[in-house]
Formats: sequence, structure tokens, C-alpha cells
Amino acid sequence: MSTLSDLANAQGRLADNDVEWLHRLAGDGQLLADLASADIVVWIETDDGSFVAVAHARPSGAATLFYRDIVGERVRPQWRTQVQGAFESAEIVDSSSPDWFEETPTRVRAVPIVNERRGGEHPAVVIGVVTRHTNLGEARTPSRQQITFDECANDLFRMIADGSFPDPAAPTSPRRGAPRASDGLIRIDVDGITTFASPNALSAFNRMGFDDELEGESLAEVTTRLVPPSRQVDESLPVVVTGRAPWRTDIEARGVTVSLRAIPLKDHGTRIGAILLCRDVSELRHQEQELITKDATIREIHHRVKNNLQTVASLLRIQARRTHSDEARDALTQAMRRVDSIAVVHDTLAQGLTQKVDFDEVFHRVLKLVAEVASAPNTRARTRSTGRFGVLPSEYATPLALALTEVVTNAVEHGLAGQEGMVTIDAARTEENLRVTVHDTGKGLPEGRIGQGLGTQIIRTLIQGELSGSIEWRGSEGEGTEVVIDIPLRWLTK
Repeated sequence: MSTLSDLANAQGRLADNDVEWLHRLAGDGQLLADLASADIVVWIETDDGSFVAVAHARPSGAATLFYRDIVGERVRPQWRTQVQGAFESAEIVDSSSPDWFEETPTRVRAVPIVNERRGGEHPAVVIGVVTRHTNLGEARTPSRQQITFDECANDLFRMIADGSFPDPAAPTSPRRGAPRASDGLIRIDVDGITTFASPNALSAFNRMGFDDELEGESLAEVTTRLVPPSRQVDESLPVVVTGRAPWRTDIEARGVTVSLRAIPLKDHGTRIGAILLCRDVSELRHQEQELITKDATIREIHHRVKNNLQTVASLLRIQARRTHSDEARDALTQAMRRVDSIAVVHDTLAQGLTQKVDFDEVFHRVLKLVAEVASAPNTRARTRSTGRFGVLPSEYATPLALALTEVVTNAVEHGLAGQEGMVTIDAARTEENLRVTVHDTGKGLPEGRIGQGLGTQIIRTLIQGELSGSIEWRGSEGEGTEVVIDIPLRWLTK
């Protein structure tokens, strides 16, 4: 077991709500480690009264104490009394003297993790302990930034102990490019006045056109001056820059986009200010916009291809109606059906956000199309589909749809010609293979011979040539026909 959920659930002591709370805290473990310049470890109690580590974060700007991952390990004897004390007293417990870890002097702080969302019959309780392991071997005169970071870490540890951090209202999954402490940190007081701005944070605002010092300024007023009046502003921006809610937003000016994340600071429920993390994400947002534009362009192409194919199918239908040759009419009708099958795939791709399609949806539409077109007046064919095809890349969806169109059409037009019957299509998928079996209750193969027509050639070319699969015809005259298609799925993992 390696995930937090696995380790937590294995103990059988925590409710789902507790595990979710631990997930939120572990998600901010890197922030705590960077602010504290220390290793952060989350512990939960085991059935025998000991503690096991379920999460670990190393500091980005300082040396780690744990070069090997300790997740899954039991608490070490030198920390157990401290961790046990924090867990039972619901109070922060600091080590009374330096703790030596592998010949390195360290300072350990044990903080109880309180889940305030228990509520109801389960009041807020201690569900675990987070420890902060500071390397004293590299101690040096701290800078003002380090002092501020340490103060912010202490505020967050205190909030963990009283159940106000992590905040349940905060987003659960960070957006790509979410800011970190090292990217830029601003601390504001309860009135929204900046009391500290790291050099990286100041540089981000300088690039947006602010050429003064942030400290002593109202961050809300600064952002108001930066954003052009004509630009639409995210409704959450005023709430974020005043630190009133744990939300995220972007601010854009002069072609520069800065991502902001607010972390309100509280002292026993009373708001005392906020931490704002900021990061210049101009390049990331530009890349995202390019991807969105590219995706929209691809979907528009698929939409136009679908329209063009439907136009071609309509022209073939008109031509088929006007021809006097039965053989020519059948050929045009078959061509129309093949074009329509390809159009169905492009129509599905035009609606999605990826170049993969739910082939069950595609085949449902193809099957309906085949049943309508292929049935002759004196033929009553019913179709039934079982199993699931699953999601397939577009480059395989088109040949498979066209091949199955031909197989089902042959079953209706030749196997069930002039009679009533059933065509069953069964899809069986594993990790390595897709097997499709098409069975009809019709006339069967005359003397076991396989057709030599254009349809059979198309099927072989698509299945064997484009999908690297195999196809087999089974059955005998009077007993129906079964077609088995096997397609390897190894290409899905490439």
C-alpha cells in the first residue's frame, strides 16, 4: 500500500470525512514544508496505539532530513512520546531539546490535526498528527523573507491544531501552474494592506506595470489600477486580493498573467490577515489558449468533414434514385452507406474534446443506419448488440466502424434476404484484445465458401491492414453465419 487512502483505510479508525481532510492537508504539505524549511510528515494512529506515516513532503529550499521515503513506516521511538502527547492533548508539542537524527541536530514540532467538519454526533476531534522536522545543522542568520515564511508556517500549524486549516471551501485540485511559496508570497493584514512581499512576488507585479513597492499598499487598490477598465475581471478577484476566501484567480495586465491563491489566516476563528501566493503563468496560459484554439479548430474540421461526407452521401442517394440499373443502384446505395458510416465517426469527434470516441455510441448510430438502409421490403431483420467496445482512438474508430458496417450489411442483405431473422453483435474487450462476434440466423455460407465481392475485400483490408487484426467466417448453409473479428489493443498503450 502506498497511497494515503490505502494507509488510512487499512487502520479502520477513520471515517471517509477524516480521510478527505487528510488528503486536503497532504495536498498542502509542500506549502508547509517550503514555508517552514523543514520536512513535514503526517501520522495517523494504528490499531495497536502506535502511529504510521501516511504523507511526507520535503522542503524545496532546504536540505531534507529523510533521504528515503518514510511513508508507511511506524513512528520512531524518539518521536513517539511527542506525537502521542499532541494526539491525546490536542495541543502543539515542541521538543524540549535538539533531537539527533542520523548525527544531525533537529528540532521537532508535533501538531494535532483537528477535523472541524465532523460535526453532529461526531464533534471536531484529533484525527492525526503532523510533525515538522527542522534541520539545525544548517542554521544561519535568517533573512526577513525566511522569518516571514516561518511566521506564516506557524500560523498555519496553529490553524491545523484548531481545525481551521485546511479550509473546506478551498479548491481540492490545483489548476496547472498553481503558485507555490517560492514563486512569490504576499502577506496582508486584516484590512488588506501588504505587510510583506517577496522579491518574486514584487517582480510579478512589476511585469504587470506596477513600479512601486507593494508593502504598505492596499493590494485591492493596486490590482484595480493594474487591470484595464475595458477588461472583464473575474468576480472572485476582489475576494482573493483581500484575503477573505481561500480561492484562486488570475489577474492579467500588459500581456502578463499572474495566478493568485489566497489563504486566509485565522486565530481561533477570527480573521487576522491572509497569505497570497502568486506566480507568473503567462506562458502556461498562452499554451492553454493555444490548446483550446487547436481543439476548437480540430472539432470544426471534423464538423465540416462530416457535413461534406453527408453532402456526398446525399448526392449518391439522389443518383441511386435516378438510375435505371439495379446493379448500379445497389452499388451507389452501398457507397452511400459507407460514406454515412464514416460521417458518424467525424460527427462524434466534432462533439468531443479529445481525439478519442466512445465507440459504443458510434456503433449504436451505425447499427441503426445499417438496419434502415440494408433491409429490403421482404426482409425483416432485427439487430441486437451486447457487450461494450469502450473508448477507441479516432484513427481506429473509422476503419472499425466501416468494417462492421460491411459485416452487418452482408448479414442482413445476404444472410437474411427474403426472410425474418436476427443479427447479434457481441463485443468482448480485455486489456490486450477486442473480439467482435457478428452472428445471423440466416441462410449461412453456401458450402462454407466466403464471398469474393467488394464488401469482403473492404472488410479484410480494414481489419487486417489498418487494424492489424484477424477475421474469420464460420457457418454452413442453412445454419447461419458467424463472423469473428479479433483486434489487438497493444497500440492503445503506445
